Amino acid sequence: MDTVKMKPIWYFVGLLLLAMGAVLCFSGIYYFYNPPAWHPILAELHPNIWWGAFMAIGGVIFILANRNRRV
Repeated sequence: MDTVKMKPIWYFVGLLLLAMGAVLCFSGIYYFYNPPAWHPILAELHPNIWWGAFMAIGGVIFILANRNRRV
């Protein structure tokens, strides 16, 4: 009897982190070049870019760590 093996949940968590991090990073880059009329507190630190990059890197790590595993 041949069983079907699936990807672990952490692979899909990595995909979600990568997608959400890319969206957040690109929105931060957009707001860097087109600043809004109002300026939030500490906007000059550009947290969208930093957290987006951090999430995207974390997603890539999750994907690479679980790409060949099967459950």
